[in-house]
Amino acid sequence: MPAKILDGKVMSAAIREQVACRVAALKDRGLTPGLAVILVGNDPASEIYVRNKRNGCEETGIYSRTIRMAETIRQEELEAQIEELNRDDAIHGILVQLPLPAQLDEQAALAKILPEKDVDGFHLINAGLLMTGGKGVTACTPKGALHMIRSTGTDLNGKEAVVIGRSNIVGKPMAMLLLHENCTVTICHSRTKDLKTHTRRADILVSAVGRAGFVTADMVKEGAIVIDVGINRVDGKVCGDVDFEGVKEVAGWITPVPGGVGKMTIAMLLVNTVEAAERKLAGD
Repeated sequence: MPAKILDGKVMSAAIREQVACRVAALKDRGLTPGLAVILVGNDPASEIYVRNKRNGCEETGIYSRTIRMAETIRQEELEAQIEELNRDDAIHGILVQLPLPAQLDEQAALAKILPEKDVDGFHLINAGLLMTGGKGVTACTPKGALHMIRSTGTDLNGKEAVVIGRSNIVGKPMAMLLLHENCTVTICHSRTKDLKTHTRRADILVSAVGRAGFVTADMVKEGAIVIDVGINRVDGKVCGDVDFEGVKEVAGWITPVPGGVGKMTIAMLLVNTVEAAERKLAGD
């Protein structure tokens, strides 16, 4: 029997409705959640991502501000803009759209964002809280992927989970989230020997390597939950890391690309922004 499709469009729409209700409740108490996105340069992919984020804010009632900066800016200029947003009470979430131009230090810029306004969950304090099981902001893509995994109704206790990819943005936080769900977690990467041996025992398989069709049916355990985080372009079409047509005949659940994890990433950004506003109100 073909795998059940974990539809990111449907799930994200439900989350946006919940966010809109929470935003309305905050507005009733005199606070409008605000998200600021800093976009450096004119990268076409980044333009699309920023537009999608802005549309999500408009749909749910979140105040959205996009700050465009020239490709040639200096590090000091970028950090000064972040500091200005840190001081702005109308802004509860700050996002620096990545990647940045080569002359800029991404980690140094992200470190300037106040941890409580770091709605991407990339700040070292938030990453450290995730590692230690503390309460912080969780990176949007892994947070969305976990929501999709939970939606299957599977008891995750003791399940074998394999994450392909070890980036700070997806791979590592995804592994930590699954570990907190009491999964037994293996992180695989470009130096992993005999990758198939690991992936074929995975009850939950998450791929975030950025290689089209990398995960094939012979790499997947029958009935597994397969989460495809990859976004690749082949002949002008968007596709994931997973050979969808082949793997769906083996897996129990699978995410499509497009229409899967990407939709959930935006939804979780909205959730993180509202949560930041709620914490601000509670603190006041």
